[in-house]
Amino acid sequence: MSTRAGFVALIGEPNAGKSTLLNRMVGAKVSIVTHKVQTTRARIRGVAMEGESQIVFVDTPGLFQPRRRLDRAMVAAAWGGAADADVVVLLVEAQRGVTEGVERILEGLQDIGQGRQVMLAINKIDRVQSEVLLGLSKDLNDRYPFVETFMISAERGHGVEALRKWLAAELPESPWLYPEDQIADLPMRMIAAEMTREKLTLRLHQELPYQLTVETEGWEERKDGSAKIDQLIYVVRDGHKGIVLGHKGETIKAVSKAAREELQEFLGRKVHLFLQVKVRPNWLDEAERYSEMGLEFKDGNA
Repeated sequence: MSTRAGFVALIGEPNAGKSTLLNRMVGAKVSIVTHKVQTTRARIRGVAMEGESQIVFVDTPGLFQPRRRLDRAMVAAAWGGAADADVVVLLVEAQRGVTEGVERILEGLQDIGQGRQVMLAINKIDRVQSEVLLGLSKDLNDRYPFVETFMISAERGHGVEALRKWLAAELPESPWLYPEDQIADLPMRMIAAEMTREKLTLRLHQELPYQLTVETEGWEERKDGSAKIDQLIYVVRDGHKGIVLGHKGETIKAVSKAAREELQEFLGRKVHLFLQVKVRPNWLDEAERYSEMGLEFKDGNA
């Protein structure tokens, strides 16, 4: 029996459910999931096995109207991910329907979609009536020639298996691209940084939206099998440092504990996590920070 392998790009607006779908498909928490928009910064890939097919998911940052350098670099990464893929999946949130953002993505697909399969997945179907779903499906298919439409709930798993099977059958015949037991091609240092950033995002809510980044500065394998991980949290202002630390260091302690526990579960071994907060007013304009996030600094140019 011949094997198949290829790249599938998940594109859509922020919060359409791309990371949730990726995690559901891969069966492990690879891409971070929060209730904040624009949390996926790099093109995180997850690898799913389906029969003799290996599906490599390119999870792209949400496509939105970019305003700052970081935004522009993220949008460039998203379209770049779609341009490199064998199959593109446009994820649209059922209850939001055809927003301005979706219309912009459909325009972009006129170019990117040339010569590759583009399919539609309408997500969060449990939140709307079936007539609304059918109307939305017709509207979207009238606007773009999707090769297939799936109705899914990434959170609950409805329709996800059928979508995975369809994708597996559509990929080109090819040897597998990754060892079977490898679920992500992101270096572990980056996954660890993303986990800490997720905990910060969840803990701080509105107080400190996108003005911080986390980098794994050191990773030491210890003789007892544990890992010592040192991370730096960069913020742009002194006041932000105080927010991240919290009263008597309570916030940073809680974040560190939650991130350490998740890392231990992910790695299957003991982790010693040390977090430091540094003020770096211009991190949003430093090329080095972008390469740490897997983004191209030059893509952020206006």
